Amino acid sequence: MAGERPTDDLRVTPAVRIPAAELGWRFSRSSGPGGQNVNTTDSRVELVFDLAASQALPPQLQARALRRLEGKLVDGAIVVAASEHRSQWQNRVAAQRRLVKLLQEALRPPPPPRRPTKPSRGSVERRLAAKKQRGAIKGQRRSRPQLPEE
Repeated sequence: MAGERPTDDLRVTPAVRIPAAELGWRFSRSSGPGGQNVNTTDSRVELVFDLAASQALPPQLQARALRRLEGKLVDGAIVVAASEHRSQWQNRVAAQRRLVKLLQEALRPPPPPRRPTKPSRGSVERRLAAKKQRGAIKGQRRSRPQLPEE
């Protein structure tokens, strides 16, 4: 990640670096505790990164990220908000960290496909034995019909 300075480029992976010019910042008043400081300072931060229009990512990585993050995108852009700190600077750093983490997860290569396997003979036998035992327990609960006595 960048050296804790919100004005620097963001290093997502060793090969991917997002220029600071592609990051948009919005500031607003934060909610919650903080006394009069909350009412006077714009400490809440929204970091906007237009993933769809970015030139920082190679096309295949960009397509992977767009596919994986499609539920979190707003018009092709990722919006990350941070308001847990009283300082705008700390919230900017927190928002950058969240964006980097989100992009790292989205850019990670897919896991290898699962190789289907058959259940072992022992596991099949244990499953069938458990079913027989459970059936026997349920069978004991049934009331036996009485034969009519003549």
